[in-house]
Amino acid sequence: MKIEIFSDIICPWCFIGKQRLDRVLAGALGEGIELRWRPYLLYPNLPPEGVDREEMLKRRYGDGAELDRVPERIRVEAEEEGLSLRYDLLTRTPNTLLAHRVMEFAYDADHTGQLQHDLAERLFRAHFCEGVDVGDVQSLIGQAGMLGLAADEVRRYLETDDGVSEVQAQLERGPEIGVSGVPGYYIAEGFLLPGAQTSETMGQIITRVKERLAT
Repeated sequence: MKIEIFSDIICPWCFIGKQRLDRVLAGALGEGIELRWRPYLLYPNLPPEGVDREEMLKRRYGDGAELDRVPERIRVEAEEEGLSLRYDLLTRTPNTLLAHRVMEFAYDADHTGQLQHDLAERLFRAHFCEGVDVGDVQSLIGQAGMLGLAADEVRRYLETDDGVSEVQAQLERGPEIGVSGVPGYYIAEGFLLPGAQTSETMGQIITRVKERLAT
């Protein structure tokens, strides 16, 4: 059974949701599950190089914008998952199109989804815990290299149009199947679980879909 995860690397709820999904699938419920990450752009109109985060927040919220403060609900739920989000390290709001393309490269490298899943974790941590610009080519090559992906191959991939058509197709497909925000979990090509759900809810829905498919 396939679970497609519509997500953006700079979405904190997607990062939190990944921890919950990992916990749900760590036991017997994870048997026979294939994970496939799909792209979503929180800020589709950003320039390729991204924007200065401080300037962006001040434009949206005025001079009183709290740049370093993690919103309270996000902070609490992240800490419940063992995550310490470092908004104080973030200096740019990146355009994540290249990050989504690197995710496609990772999937193409093994076609099991595991490498792509591992890369999602690495990119989330790079952005939210380490302040890495996940819209920068060199940064993405470095992060992919931590999982054994060859730098020259990743660079060549990003210098061509490889992966662009698939990413664009999925960006268009998301709204067609009801994805209007992230995270969004599209289960067995027919059941959409939207938003940041609890582990309990995730487990219940996945169990029900498995049972329905079995009958």
